[in-house]
Amino acid sequence: MTEKFLTTEEVLSRLHVNLRTVYRWVKAGQLPAVRVGRQWRFRESDLEAWLEQQRTVPPLSATPALTPSPPTDASPPGFFRVLVADDEESIRELLRKSLSLAEYRVETVGDGRSALDRLQRERFDLLITDLRMPGLDGLALIREVRRFHPDLPVIVATGYSTESTAVEALNLGVAGYLRKPFRIRQVIRMVARALHDEA
Repeated sequence: MTEKFLTTEEVLSRLHVNLRTVYRWVKAGQLPAVRVGRQWRFRESDLEAWLEQQRTVPPLSATPALTPSPPTDASPPGFFRVLVADDEESIRELLRKSLSLAEYRVETVGDGRSALDRLQRERFDLLITDLRMPGLDGLALIREVRRFHPDLPVIVATGYSTESTAVEALNLGVAGYLRKPFRIRQVIRMVARALHDEA
């Protein structure tokens, strides 16, 4: 019988906790996991056994072993920097607050030119960009960023999508494509996948 492995996203859904908590448990040796490149994979049988064990021991959050660890190549969300570029203030604030609650470090800008400037001067782990923005639009921004940061994960979030723009965005190697209005849970999952499940 083939052993079934779960992705980080599937484990989050089962445990109903955020990524930082899962990574703390893994690093503390509390949650069994297998490292495959930059990714973590979880045997379903190990997870089920672990869940059964937790029913008879104090909650992990109460154990002293779970102190924050310094950042590594598999850093928890609190060490990931996300740049949001959108000309709608309400969208910027929604993403900033939601991703901050998920323990990401979030910066926001209102146009593509400002985003390009920040990305040239500072290190970010993920870009979330609108397509239609004054000056430098989202696709032009992605093309410019690819010149000096070809591996930066990018998520497009737009309310003005056409088939041609979607195809071009995918050809530019975006990690996700969201249509507004979107659900925050959907954004969190897409961000987690872009940052943790890409080899």
